Amino acid sequence: MKKFPDFVPPTKVTYLERGTTLHLRRCTLTSIDDPTQEWTFDKEGVRLGSMDDNDVVLRDDTVSRYHCKIVQEDTGYVLVDLGSTNGTFINKVRVREAYLKPGCTVAVGQSQLRFAAREEAVQILPSRDNRCGALIGGNPRMREIYSIIEKIAPTATTVVLEGETGTGKEVVAQTIHSMSPRASGELVVFDCGAVPPNLIESELFGHEKGSFTGAVMTRQGLFELADGGTLFLDELGELPLDLQPKLLRALEQREVRRVGSAKPTKVDVRIIAATNRTLEDEVRAGRFRQDLYYRLSVVKLHLPALRERTDDIPLLIQHFLDHGAYNRNPDGSRRVRAVSREALAALAAYPWPGNVRELVNVVERAVSFCDGDVMGAADLPDTVRDAAPMMAGATTRAGRGATAPAARAEPRRGTDAFAEAPRPPEDLLADGVTFKDAKEKWVSSFERDYILSLLRRNSGNISHAARDADIDRKYFRKLMRKYDIEAAGLDGDDDE
Repeated sequence: MKKFPDFVPPTKVTYLERGTTLHLRRCTLTSIDDPTQEWTFDKEGVRLGSMDDNDVVLRDDTVSRYHCKIVQEDTGYVLVDLGSTNGTFINKVRVREAYLKPGCTVAVGQSQLRFAAREEAVQILPSRDNRCGALIGGNPRMREIYSIIEKIAPTATTVVLEGETGTGKEVVAQTIHSMSPRASGELVVFDCGAVPPNLIESELFGHEKGSFTGAVMTRQGLFELADGGTLFLDELGELPLDLQPKLLRALEQREVRRVGSAKPTKVDVRIIAATNRTLEDEVRAGRFRQDLYYRLSVVKLHLPALRERTDDIPLLIQHFLDHGAYNRNPDGSRRVRAVSREALAALAAYPWPGNVRELVNVVERAVSFCDGDVMGAADLPDTVRDAAPMMAGATTRAGRGATAPAARAEPRRGTDAFAEAPRPPEDLLADGVTFKDAKEKWVSSFERDYILSLLRRNSGNISHAARDADIDRKYFRKLMRKYDIEAAGLDGDDDE
């Protein structure tokens, strides 16, 4: 007799040297009376009944039109009776709702079905498209993400999105939601870092009237508002430690309890979380619960920074110009139709600490400064135009200890625009130095010098320096911590 495993791991993604692999959980229903009848699914819900619009259609007079459904959860599969006339049975026991064990027998009317579940490893190949939902980019890393999204969107799999600020994590969440069976439901967004800690529990789970000072009426929480849809938890790493057990309980039990209430409420919500922190580091530092980390990290997607996919910049800019309301004349025509070669070269050289969000702001600013229908280098902010020489100067200082900035390379007319580009120091071009390592060292050197320069220019005022850089103040502070930079005592410190 065939032995089935008691537990099938949930859908997950692994990143190995040989390539990205998606471990996809599938379920199979096989007719015991006619083994040639078999149905296999990897999506979130499977409905059984006699009507033709069911996923599994059973031509049996004892089967109701919409008899029951099988729902995929992170912890397994659940069979739910839909109020059928003759009932639904698991191993001859009538159930209203119960977990399915691989190898069990499901009786729907007089139809007997064998349930099985398995894990299938699928090698992920980059999509051929340069778009996926609201996501744009033809870079191989992005096209690989598109393929993963297409596979996991129809499932109920919990997803954690990692990446720097501005890489488009919310756009990914919107895309997954729009491609899922929950698209007709709500996508509810909650920023864990934007709400005072003492109000987060009430925001997520709701509260009863009079449960605390200011609770003048009963209020639903975001879990209840997202019932039947998706809840996007942004900046998950900012969630206070004392609230994490309550979130874990809600995820495991699929029920919430409002503040001041003793009655739990069932919810059907898919969770997508995002963070610009590395959760493994947060767990090791004791700032994030290990059990919650494992519960959430079913599928993790890391979004590349814009500096890692600069080949997507022209495509992104064209999209912003085509759809941005700021690029419209009174008659509806586009103000700016193209970008000059010099401007594209400057945009490609800039390291984009604010990523795609910063690119949107730069394009909008450039459109407002542009006098014609072609965006030129002169229309770009100074920080973007000066990126190439600053990076060259930073590399020179890092490699040889010099302090003089490198001369700016001007593209030649009619020749290769980058023929005069400054060369990195010889130690970065030596044998055995990978492209990735050399690039990271070069960019890191630039970032450190750039942050120091802005702080000196603004007399150590972090808010003003972040505003000049057109990046978020929290991200500016993060860069300062990364390079051990303090705002105080910058004047006259030539070593930094």
